[in-house]
This record gives sequence, C-alpha cells and structure tokens, in this order.
Amino acid sequence: RKAVSMADPGSPIAEFYRGRCIMITGATGFMGKVLVEKLLRSCPDIANIYLLMRPKRGADVMTRLDELTSATVRTKNLVKVSNSGTRIIGCLLFDWLRKEHPEALNKLVPIRGDITCPELGISVTDQKILAENVSVVFHSAATVKFDEALKLSVAMNIMGTKRLVQLCHKMVKLEALVHVSTAYCNCNRQEIGELVYPPPADPDKIIQCVEWMDEELLNTITPKIIGNRPNTYTFTKALAEHVLIKQSGSLPVAIVRPSIVTAAWHEPIPGWVDNLNGPTGMIAGAGKGVLRTILCYRDLVADLVPVDVAINLLISVAWHTATAS
Repeated sequence: RKAVSMADPGSPIAEFYRGRCIMITGATGFMGKVLVEKLLRSCPDIANIYLLMRPKRGADVMTRLDELTSATVRTKNLVKVSNSGTRIIGCLLFDWLRKEHPEALNKLVPIRGDITCPELGISVTDQKILAENVSVVFHSAATVKFDEALKLSVAMNIMGTKRLVQLCHKMVKLEALVHVSTAYCNCNRQEIGELVYPPPADPDKIIQCVEWMDEELLNTITPKIIGNRPNTYTFTKALAEHVLIKQSGSLPVAIVRPSIVTAAWHEPIPGWVDNLNGPTGMIAGAGKGVLRTILCYRDLVADLVPVDVAINLLISVAWHTATAS
C-alpha cells in the first residue's frame, strides 16, 4: 500500500497550520521524521519548518537535511550493503512528497544547533529568525537509551528542555509548545493521571551534580541518584517535565506521553520503521527464526502505539493548545 494522499483542505487542523512557521527538535529521529513528513503532506499550506540539527560525522546540517529527505539514507542498521561497504536503505518515507509535491521539501530549513550547548548552540541571527517567526514548537530531541550515562542524559533531556523553554520565551508568535515525554516517566506509580507529579529529585541539584562530578564517579553512584527508577531515561524525562512546567510560566505548553512507539500502522507507509530498537528488533528476530523463545509474563500488557498515531496526536495537541481558549 502506498502512502495516503494530502489531507482534506477543509480540515480545521490543516487550516490552523496555514501560513504558520514550525520549529522541531529531534527531526532526524524516528518520530521526528514522521512528524516532518506528516506536516508537509497533510498541512500543505504550512510555511517554513525549522529543524534544529547538529553537524554529525563530518556532514553539515544541509547535508544531513538532504540525507533525511533523499531517496537513500545511511543507517547503522544493515539492510543492504553497497560496493563501498556503506550500509544503505531506500528511504521510502518522503517518496510521495518527492514524486507529487517536491516543492514542499523547500519549506524545510535546517538550523545549526545542539541541545547540549548554551542557547542550544544557535547563532544570534538564527535565534532572531526563530523568535520572530515560529508559532508552534515540537520538542522531540532526547536521548532515549535506557542505559545512557547520567551526565549525557541530564544534558540532553533536562538541560536541553530548559534551554528550549528559554528560547520559546523570546518567540513573539508562539501559540503552542508541545513536549514529547514518555508514558514511563512515572513508572514507579501504579496509577498515573494526566498531571505532572513532584519530581524524583531536585532538577537544579542534579544539574549541579553532573556539572562538577567526573563521569566515572557519577556512573558509580547513578543507581543511588535515580532511586526507584529503572534507568536514567525514565528518571531524566520525569525531571524534564518538572523543568518544563516550572520554567514555562505563561507559555502555552502541552506534554504528550506516548508509550512504546512502533512501526507505522497506516501512514505514510504501513509498517514503516527506520530502526531495530525495542519490539521491532524482537519481531525481526522472531521472523528470521533467530529468536525462538522468550521469558515473559503473559498477563502483562505490552503498551505499543504506532508512530503515525503518536504523530497525529502531537499535531492535534498543538492545534488544541493554540485554539482551545
């Protein structure tokens, strides 16, 4: 099945995005790619989409953007090996746009930056552009590795969020800031409501701790710091929510907590996924006959959500946040 066509032009959500500029962090990630494609395809009258990107492995942000939307992209997951040994796959995600509306890709504007740097590593000139033009911000950038070192996890998930909020305070047209969290940031609770719970630790003290403490010592005491949280990911994502609420003030903020995000259900292409993380790797292993048995609790629920469902929610939440009042 092919990707679905453009959205109904009469859609109130598509109409909301008409002429508005968007900023996305984490655009090169799994969810970020689908978000970019969906906005371009289903909100055809959207203005520019600013993508916060950092140079990587010698490639500048424009090169990385070209790789993001080109017919082939490099990946660490082996699907096909070229003569040079480079691992490549066909990037089907943007196929429909490339064929039917290639001009839509011109709306993507890479912004050089890094969420681990002061002021997000964004130049003064680019900060001014964002401050004067952006109406909606999607904050998806994060390290999602469960076993990430606490120092990097704090730098990306907590301090990165704090820096983004500081930038958002400068945006004169801002109507919605949508923060991508996780359903498991409060995994220590039996029942979880739609509210931000008290943080498991003081975010400011945690930031101070990781700034002066050497990484070896920090890794040694990480289990004591995170307490009853299973990993640094859920710990720092919980703190990030608290930082967001504390720092946002009067900003129009929304938090979305998806569960385990898996391959696309329907759009842009059924079954599309760009990695072998989490359940995808397990399913692939089972399909290939490599994984034949697994120890599990049959009564527990694997809370999975297709990436296109999660992305549709993000886009809708931004619209609702901006228009509900």
